[in-house]
Amino acid sequence: MIYTNLAVIFDMDGVLVDSYQAHYVSWNRMLARHDLAMSEQEFASSFGRTSREILEDQFGEHVKQSEISEWDNRKEADYRDILREDFPAMAGARELLGKLGEAGFHLAIGSSGPPANVQVVVEQLGCGELFSAAVDGSQVTCGKPDPEVFLKAAGKLGIDPRNCAVVEDAPVGIAAAKRAGMTPIAITGTAAREKLSAGAAIVVDSLTELSPKRISELIQQHRG
Repeated sequence: MIYTNLAVIFDMDGVLVDSYQAHYVSWNRMLARHDLAMSEQEFASSFGRTSREILEDQFGEHVKQSEISEWDNRKEADYRDILREDFPAMAGARELLGKLGEAGFHLAIGSSGPPANVQVVVEQLGCGELFSAAVDGSQVTCGKPDPEVFLKAAGKLGIDPRNCAVVEDAPVGIAAAKRAGMTPIAITGTAAREKLSAGAAIVVDSLTELSPKRISELIQQHRG
């Protein structure tokens, strides 16, 4: 069956790329240059937010406003270096993207990361031709749980938000998808199942549990 009126918007970190450890290491690699550090608990609680927001909220007393962009850029450059060294694609990511593309779904990335990060992930996945749109942190003014990133992605695709599913790994992302009027699909790994289940239409442990037919059914159920 062909689903040309439906779309799936993928968050990137923790959904298409198993980037948890790479982000954690890159944060501490950057912070070490300033004799600072981030605990894993602090990192886990902030996962899914923009780097700029994290710097302002958690390290505001150490970094000047004029230096935030420099710190942010250095952290993200470290992250990309780590990904290029050993790219950790999420299990089933390439396979699911291929099946959705064959089934006619419109595909997009909706990430709060910088455009260079999106480019590296798409290149490393090797299936950039399947994505019709991408929205990154440079294109939004409000981070998740604000729905801006997903609504912009749907707008680029030309698909009604009610016909879009969002695959997310963070509670703030699930909340953003819900606020956008889309079908939130949660994947465990970054956050525990119980923190995701309240707002998600379904919680899976792997992308291998999803298929075009299953996602279509979830969108129809969510629309009522």
